[in-house]
Amino acid sequence: MGAGASAAYAFGRFTLHLDRGVLLADGAECALRPKSFALLRLFVENPGRLIDRDEIMETIWPGVFVTDDSIAQCISDIRRALGDSDQGLLRTLPRRGFLFTPPPSRGSEPDSSGRAAVSADPAPPSTPLPLLPDKPSIAILPFQNMSGDPEQEYFADGMVEEITTALARIPWLFVVARNSSFTFKGQSVDVKQIGRELGVRYVLEGSVRKAVGRVRITGQLIDAVSGTHLWADHFDGSMEDVFELQDKVAFSVAGVIEPTLQAAETARSSSRPTDDLTAYDLYLRAYAMVLASTRQTPEALRLMEQAILRDPCYGPALAWAAYCCFRLVGDGRSQDPDGDRRKGIDFARRALEVASDDPGILVNAALVLAYFGEDISAMIALVDHALSLNASFARGWNISSSLRNWAGQPDVAIEHMETSLRLSPRARVGTSLVGIGSSHFVSRRFDQAVPILLRAIQEDPSHPLAYRYLAACYAHMGRLDDAREIVARLRAVTPVVIPDASYLRNPEHRELLLSGLHLAINEADRQAASGIT
Repeated sequence: MGAGASAAYAFGRFTLHLDRGVLLADGAECALRPKSFALLRLFVENPGRLIDRDEIMETIWPGVFVTDDSIAQCISDIRRALGDSDQGLLRTLPRRGFLFTPPPSRGSEPDSSGRAAVSADPAPPSTPLPLLPDKPSIAILPFQNMSGDPEQEYFADGMVEEITTALARIPWLFVVARNSSFTFKGQSVDVKQIGRELGVRYVLEGSVRKAVGRVRITGQLIDAVSGTHLWADHFDGSMEDVFELQDKVAFSVAGVIEPTLQAAETARSSSRPTDDLTAYDLYLRAYAMVLASTRQTPEALRLMEQAILRDPCYGPALAWAAYCCFRLVGDGRSQDPDGDRRKGIDFARRALEVASDDPGILVNAALVLAYFGEDISAMIALVDHALSLNASFARGWNISSSLRNWAGQPDVAIEHMETSLRLSPRARVGTSLVGIGSSHFVSRRFDQAVPILLRAIQEDPSHPLAYRYLAACYAHMGRLDDAREIVARLRAVTPVVIPDASYLRNPEHRELLLSGLHLAINEADRQAASGIT
């Protein structure tokens, strides 16, 4: 540009004037707040490059703490100005960041109409799914409940869980966690958008109709890049054949994605957790609530125990019952901590006896036994074995992260938790944010731990561990008023403010947590005694 030219970027029908601080659409000014304009400039100057949350914070809000809501508001502001509700220009890559796809070109001096000179050709379309995994990838969406009975919703959800598990055991297939896919439940969303948001090439959707002892499963496989329907079929049978029907769906989908798949691979990786349909029904009801909120743990345990009474060798139910006992003790909600500890260990060991090579059973049992004092190295090896069986198991990476943190390896723990979040980008398969926050805490990266732990509390306000680490974090930072406030909120959640921290095998990490909690509690009690609120 010549001297005195007005610096501008042009893309499509838009022009971003840097010195004037305005965005024009066909020459008309679009309303943008200053921070939104600054963020749009960051995107436009970095076309085709992933911009993560940390870079945004450092560039737009340097040295200032703001919540993720501030970023979300700016993104919403930008999309409104660009008319980009379908994310054709600015894509959100969950848990990773944002990608501005049309390559902008430098504009020149605005002409008499006030419009900057732009290329006559529109910006080329974005390349679909540039960050797909290097192997076939799939998301299984919630199946529609066609039974006419809302109470049967859990059955349709459980069907998806079983099919997801069967597919996830196939080594060459990348499977997004069921919990992430379920964030689309009840929504009418274009399959291409689902593919973009979850980072997958294939999407499976379907329905379940259950009536008078019979069940019909329908399914269709769609290429999320092109929108092409690759396969559709339906399977009918009696309720006694429900597991065989699930296998048929899993096998058919896998065969379409990679025709060279051997039939024995799916048959080998499928399992029969129980032949008792009532136990299966109880398990599905409990599973639907076990990770939703820690407040639902007692009811989930009750249902799991009923399933175990009907089938004492029901591996998944045994493993999740052990997990519920661990949660009750760890959260300070147990009415009999010693009894629940013994019960949790018993359930976990019984689960391992029948686990065979079921990754879900292996990792849940390892987590519980590690927390209750088993050799941490042996439990890590057990989780590693589970991940060798299914490298796409998001919960497996989540639990691997927890155990690595307990073993005193916080940086490895963060790496494994990030892998878990990549596999389950839209929903949690465990306490991911608490895990990352606590890993930063034991590494004394308090400034990084605080915002993550605050988000963890927003995610599940009933989970005591996030409050404990945050209170200790504030105390070590000298932010005693904040620590006192968090202690008050913690006491409203659980009577156990200072936990048994023996699960932290590194003595320095254990002392860091306990000393911080004692400091926070002493400050809270001192303020209360002096009448300060």
